[in-house]
Amino acid sequence: MKLGVFTPLLSALSLEDVLAKVKSLGVSTVELATGNYPGNAHCKLSMLENAAELKAFKQKLADRGVSVSALSCHGNPLHPDAEVAKAAQKINEETILLAEELGVEVVVDFSGCPGESAAATKPNWVTCPWPPEYLEVLDWQWNEVVAPFWVERARFAAQHGVKVAIEMHPGFVVYSPETMLRLREVAGLAIGCNYDPSHMFWQGIDPIGAIRVLGEAIFHVHAKDTQMYPANLVRTGVLDTKPYTDERNRGWIFRTCGYGHGAEWWREFASTLRMFGYDGVLSIEHEDSLLSAEEGLTKAVQFLNGVVMLEKPGSAWWV
Repeated sequence: MKLGVFTPLLSALSLEDVLAKVKSLGVSTVELATGNYPGNAHCKLSMLENAAELKAFKQKLADRGVSVSALSCHGNPLHPDAEVAKAAQKINEETILLAEELGVEVVVDFSGCPGESAAATKPNWVTCPWPPEYLEVLDWQWNEVVAPFWVERARFAAQHGVKVAIEMHPGFVVYSPETMLRLREVAGLAIGCNYDPSHMFWQGIDPIGAIRVLGEAIFHVHAKDTQMYPANLVRTGVLDTKPYTDERNRGWIFRTCGYGHGAEWWREFASTLRMFGYDGVLSIEHEDSLLSAEEGLTKAVQFLNGVVMLEKPGSAWWV
């Protein structure tokens, strides 16, 4: 297992400066965004049409000894606004093609969320089974929009030697281990998850227990923490719509690794991942509104270096 960095937190820097920064921290793996919500500061899809640009990009990585764990294009490919959906789908498709060119095995995205019908203009995230029209909406979404798109897109990804890792996130149809496995059952084994424990914490899902549920469906992992505030939760519940910057009044906020849960928890998290077959990258994602990107990244690297098993066990000592 090794550490990586999801680079949108360093979007103000050039790619060259990003690579120098992560190397200075002892990290040699990055996750690069190609568009949609995270932007594309360090990885342009235009490289697909420009062989010289693609070659120069590969050389920059090779010269600095940096590998790419995943390309990420978190968007809403199922958006009820056809233009929004079309744009997100195009970025997803081109990201898969670029991943193939770069020899990157994983593309990260959201599942997306449709509206309540073909006439909708905004997404409609169903969170309860009653009144009964909500389940009618959910059935329509999965049968008419979710399944047709992801069955085709999973087939396309597999044809290009790429796996799609869906990040489970409330607001989209895949937000929990159950909904993740439902999509995987529908679309096939080219679909798995980008596992971010921070999104499990605030839904009340035990992130370590969920690893045992997801197992081999885990394709990629984000390292991000969440801090819960019980004094506020009794008022807000976990579905808190206040801005993330309203920290003192929210029921929970995202935190840098180690600021929500301590070393013992993260050791068990890493150990359970390895136990269930994941021994890849922990890609640090910074969304801590109380720490700057510089401080959050530095502290996360220092903390995780101290608790995560970075090397796979070798031969037994008595051999």
